[in-house]
Amino acid sequence: MPWTRAMDEKFEKLFAMMAEMKAGQEEMKVRQEEMKVRQEEMKVRQEEMKVRQEEMKAGLEKKMEAGQERMEQVQEEMRDLIRASKEEMRAHVASQVEEIKEHVDGCIGRMEEEVQVVKEKIEEVKTEVPEKMSDLQRRLSDLETRPNNFPANPEFMYSRPTVKPLTFIMDSF
Repeated sequence: MPWTRAMDEKFEKLFAMMAEMKAGQEEMKVRQEEMKVRQEEMKVRQEEMKVRQEEMKAGLEKKMEAGQERMEQVQEEMRDLIRASKEEMRAHVASQVEEIKEHVDGCIGRMEEEVQVVKEKIEEVKTEVPEKMSDLQRRLSDLETRPNNFPANPEFMYSRPTVKPLTFIMDSF
């Protein structure tokens, strides 16, 4: 079969297509290389993001630990303040109780002194009562034995009750 012009044209078209295909393949290779570079860049950026996330996580953990420690420190300070306040109150109450005890002891002492004075007065009265009773009995006896110098006027007459001698029980005081 002889080589014909139509075959030449088809052959040239085929070469042109092959050249285009080869150029397309080269372009594809370039684009694939670019994609590989971009994928590598993405991997690097992802690694950088992971590192930053780890750094942020570590920073947050440190801040949380510091915050937790500070909170515990403040709680301990509050407990110390509460303890100190309780001790102050106990001391204040104890001093108030001591003052009240001293006041009560003073009042009891004064009352005991007054009771002693009253007992002394009772003793004085106990000694005076028999004397006064005997004096009254003597005077009454004098009145009963004395003659009546007044005329008997019925207006002034009254019946005298009989007077019994007074008995005094000393144990009642």
